[in-house]
Amino acid sequence: LQMLEQQVVGGEQAQNKALKEKHKRRKKYADERRLQLVAALQESNEDSSERALLNVYDSIQEEVRAKSKMLEKLRAAETEIKDLQLELGLEKMNYLSTIRRQERDLMLCQQLLDQVQSLVRRDCNYSNLEKIRRESVWDEESGCWKIPEPVIQKTHLP
Repeated sequence: LQMLEQQVVGGEQAQNKALKEKHKRRKKYADERRLQLVAALQESNEDSSERALLNVYDSIQEEVRAKSKMLEKLRAAETEIKDLQLELGLEKMNYLSTIRRQERDLMLCQQLLDQVQSLVRRDCNYSNLEKIRRESVWDEESGCWKIPEPVIQKTHLP
């Protein structure tokens, strides 16, 4: 009966050593944190720390002043949040307009390429745009594409 009770008490994870170690580490961390807080409270002025923790005030005016300061800080934080949201919204609009402009420019370039491709001689390597795209390489140093030079391939009949 005791063996069954030991297996059942603590649930299915009663024999899990990793879980036990995890609980021990958490308990050790919590104890260390509690000791740090106690030491910090003892170091500071007991009267002011108790007042800060318990929000005990000598008079209503002192409470009003403290809460007014907190309210001012809260309003300043809200204002800053609104400013940041506005700035973020403007940046987002700028990015979207840039993307739209670049998409329009890309469409223009693609349409130009489609129109011009039919005018390029068949014996030129520029007549096959996909091949040119595969052979092109991005150069990091100059920040531009290195495109193969145009070559006209003359075929000689025997």
